[in-house]
Amino acid sequence: MIHLKTQEEIELIRESNQLVSKTLAEVARVIVPGVTTLELDGVAEEYIRSQGAVPGFLGYKGYPKTLCTSVNQQVVHGIPSSYVLKEGDIISIDCGVLYNGFYGDSAYTFAVGEISEAVRSLLQTTRAALFKSLEQAVAGKRTGDIGYAVQNYCEKNGYSVVRELVGHGIGKGLHEAPEVPNYGKRGQGVRLQEGMVLCIEPMINMGRKEIVHSPDGWTVSTADHLPSAHFELCIAVGSNGPDILSTFDYIEKTDHATKI
Repeated sequence: MIHLKTQEEIELIRESNQLVSKTLAEVARVIVPGVTTLELDGVAEEYIRSQGAVPGFLGYKGYPKTLCTSVNQQVVHGIPSSYVLKEGDIISIDCGVLYNGFYGDSAYTFAVGEISEAVRSLLQTTRAALFKSLEQAVAGKRTGDIGYAVQNYCEKNGYSVVRELVGHGIGKGLHEAPEVPNYGKRGQGVRLQEGMVLCIEPMINMGRKEIVHSPDGWTVSTADHLPSAHFELCIAVGSNGPDILSTFDYIEKTDHATKI
């Protein structure tokens, strides 16, 4: 069942998503060669709790950490560990919070130091695809319009779209209906309505679309070991376009934004 939100609920979800966005910026400031992904997780948890919220991922279906930290060929759900980031890595950081009874959820893929132009292009394309898809988040359109926008843009640029992992609704639950695939056909899928709150999150591979699951039960990686990028924003569907509830603005005021 799809839960349509009132404007009051959307404002509370906005607060949660603004906190997620600020948390990602706090983490961004310490992304340098030599830091471990577990250290990044500690920064995030400390900041979230200092704001009177709780980490949204910690303990969710048994997940053991605050962040998902997915490096290089890892697509999503990488578990923070003693892995030491090195020059040329990329890292997708996905973060959730629970604040005032509602969840926030956002993700951003960061460069660690200097990265190759080929990998930078992957990040730029994935980020741009997200914003192109947001233009479709209008009442009366369908989830297939969102997915088509991502798929068409990324495939035209030579990349592939992960099929098994999707965006989702959000509210009092971290993952609510409907699912929002990053591929599809225009005019198909669930009809969008005002009051829907969605997390749209392209997961785009440099090589093939196929993925593999790690024995840890969480980490998803590309089957061909080539890099993958992931960007996510939370929006409320509007009559004339999306109301974007999370933001990359805080990240992009740091020195760690993906340069477009």
